[in-house]
Amino acid sequence: MQTMDTFNFAGKKAFVRVDFNVPLDENFNITDDTRIRAAIPTLKKILKDGGSVIIGSHLGRPKGPADKFSLKHILPRISELLGADVQFANDCIGEEAEAKAAALRPGEALLLENLRFYAEEEGKPRLSADATEEETAKAKKEVKESQKEFTKELASYADVYVNDAFGTAHRAHASTALIADHFDAGNKLFGYLLQNEITAVEKVMNETQHPFTAIMGGSKVSTKIEIIKNLLDKVDNLILAGGMTYTFAKAFGGKIGGSIVEDDKLDLAKELVALAKEKGVNLVLAADAKIADNFSNDAKTGFAPVDEIPDGWEGLDIGPESEKDFTEVIKNSKTILWNGPVGVFEFNNFDKGSRAVSNAIVDATKKGAFSLVGGGDSVACVNKFGQADEVSYVSTGGGALLEMIEGKVLPGIKAIRGY
Repeated sequence: MQTMDTFNFAGKKAFVRVDFNVPLDENFNITDDTRIRAAIPTLKKILKDGGSVIIGSHLGRPKGPADKFSLKHILPRISELLGADVQFANDCIGEEAEAKAAALRPGEALLLENLRFYAEEEGKPRLSADATEEETAKAKKEVKESQKEFTKELASYADVYVNDAFGTAHRAHASTALIADHFDAGNKLFGYLLQNEITAVEKVMNETQHPFTAIMGGSKVSTKIEIIKNLLDKVDNLILAGGMTYTFAKAFGGKIGGSIVEDDKLDLAKELVALAKEKGVNLVLAADAKIADNFSNDAKTGFAPVDEIPDGWEGLDIGPESEKDFTEVIKNSKTILWNGPVGVFEFNNFDKGSRAVSNAIVDATKKGAFSLVGGGDSVACVNKFGQADEVSYVSTGGGALLEMIEGKVLPGIKAIRGY
């Protein structure tokens, strides 16, 4: 299979699927350009070789063309980071896009308008809430048929297809998977970012050095069930924290005050504890919490065991005993996966626990451990603490990363690898 380093793009037009779904403020200023910067090496390599690039991306979840989701808002930043004037097509298909793509010369770049302005990108019809079953079935059939032509037109712009969008690799969309069928095996490849993501995840899951510790945070057990089960066959230590802490605490008869809880997952929490014991995994749950009398950075605070939180109070971070327990496990690990903060890190008053976890991961990494941090909030944590460069790898993927950890084959990867 071709790689970015082995492929010579000279004289070639490359359709590059990137993930430029970046956050914008009310004035359309980019508040975090991480995803754009991550794709720049791939784009620069193509231009340096003497090729030209046609950049395709989505932004947000539009239900059709809408100015607030237009990629024109991020065009200046792309040009600035790329060091070249990037042209813009006001549509991703049609006469203008086709003509601008055809006119591209070596060393030039073109950004297409938001791919998700078309339902064909996702292959899902946009229906009214009162659509009948018959109307729904008809619309699904129609959009699937038109998706073929949409995909064919995007593919017609280029000689080679490069997927560098890990954030959407778990979606079988027109530009992330289906388009690859229009290129032979020698003319479709992963960009640097996507290849690095694959390598990092496969290193953690398949080339594991032990002890292997996974830290799973987040508010709900329900969103992490399959990941947790898959990890229990691989890890030595599993730290479960964040909001899901209180579901486990309540499952075993604890008092959790007003803390977040999934009452319909109490039996599941017990099952996961039993399963960890059966598989010989050291399951580490928070022992204490930093509690608050309301969900606010300025709330009155205190500390309590996670199963003895008074009414009118809720857990918003781990406490000092939990910090010590988590740190001890992490520092003695050789492979570390972190997905999800252990507290409401967005509030400075409740970021101490996540900071302690991040510090421990950095310390372990310095001692030779391989550390992978992934999932939007975890990445935001290491960025907030200025430690993104002190861990082994920071993933740009959210859902894609989690599905790979679950052991699923991602459509965007299979489309190029063939498996």
